[in-house]
Amino acid sequence: MKVCPTCQRVYPDDAGFCAADGTALVHASMVPTQTATDDKRLGTRLGDRYELRRVVADGGMGRVYEGIDKFTNSRIAVKVLHDEVVKDEVSLERFKREYEISKSLPHDHIVDVLDFQHDATSGLWFLVMEFLDGEELRVLLKREKAIPPERVVRMLSQVAKGLDEAHKRHFVHRDLKPDNLFMCGTREGDLVKILDFGSVKDKNQNAKKLTVLGTTIGSPYYMAPEQAQGLDTLDGRADVFALGAIAYESLTGSVPFDGSNGPSILLAIMTKDPVPASERLQNAGRSSPMALDEVLEVALAKNPNIRTKTVGDLANALGHAYGLTGDHQAWALTPQAELASQIQIGLSRPVQRHSAPLAPLESAPDPFAAPAPAYGAPARQMDQAFEAIRQHEVGDDGLVAHGVPSRRPSWLVPVIVGVVAILVGGVATFFFAAGH
Repeated sequence: MKVCPTCQRVYPDDAGFCAADGTALVHASMVPTQTATDDKRLGTRLGDRYELRRVVADGGMGRVYEGIDKFTNSRIAVKVLHDEVVKDEVSLERFKREYEISKSLPHDHIVDVLDFQHDATSGLWFLVMEFLDGEELRVLLKREKAIPPERVVRMLSQVAKGLDEAHKRHFVHRDLKPDNLFMCGTREGDLVKILDFGSVKDKNQNAKKLTVLGTTIGSPYYMAPEQAQGLDTLDGRADVFALGAIAYESLTGSVPFDGSNGPSILLAIMTKDPVPASERLQNAGRSSPMALDEVLEVALAKNPNIRTKTVGDLANALGHAYGLTGDHQAWALTPQAELASQIQIGLSRPVQRHSAPLAPLESAPDPFAAPAPAYGAPARQMDQAFEAIRQHEVGDDGLVAHGVPSRRPSWLVPVIVGVVAILVGGVATFFFAAGH
């Protein structure tokens, strides 16, 4: 391995200059570790094999270092857990679970977790992962506010490939957010890696439970209603909701549900509908395809039985909304520039309604055989009303028109207005009589 003598970044043997500062690289054995720091761990080895070369980041759970695996001569990231984390048996068990699950999910779009152990010499617990060059989606969004649709489609397609593999094995991530999607830059576009399976819910039988029933885990902005309630019945569709919220934010620059604190955000998720993405884009001077609002509306449905069934289905729906042909398996490998060209061509075509046969609503596959969760009255009533409207949209062929604007029967609006008028009139008469 080679190291930059200026910034201590580690590079493979065939690299010549540091990408960060342009300094000529030299062999790692010829570069002493940083000395102008109070971190005494730098230059030491953990587990007698992992050499710590540079501090990368500090987090709530531990400090992350860039290092070298002396056994394999490869770049690694080492997360050394804070003392207070180690003292918490549940937190320690979560890191162990992250290692075990990640080892069972080798995938191009899931970060490789290589080791988790206790160093007898220093007394430290540490997690070893592949080292990634790039940045978190959160950092990208803070800088760019929103990213173009071709980049979002490619990102969602890659995340869907990784998550669908996890869901097939009945693992629910439960903490999808921009902080846990890492964007590694390549010539073709982003190579996305899913991070942090420490909060995963294992739906397999006999899996050890680390969460007390009713406990809420996850980031409020991206949390599905059933997850916000701490229900034990949540499944992969909670990840669909989170990914739908990430797609909404990536395209519009705003989260779909907002609030001044955690409880107010969760209340909005449970009781409110997000501002249509097309409205936010229009206010920002950007256009959007007609089908985008419905794709995100179904992905963010409060009832998981109405929500998009899988993350792969969500990625497909988003790509089709932007006029792409094919599916997310192909888009994940398509260069970003080519996707941009295909989207431009696709959106220039006339909108084709019912261009392909659609499955009846009731026949959609369910990735997990779990009972429907119980909802609070507001969320349940909204879902019932939404379902009733969807039933009115079923055509003569018995199929629901997904991907096109909703068209309610012409007689439905005056009937609703009439019912509301009668109720308002009755309430007014009651209060008038009571006052006299």
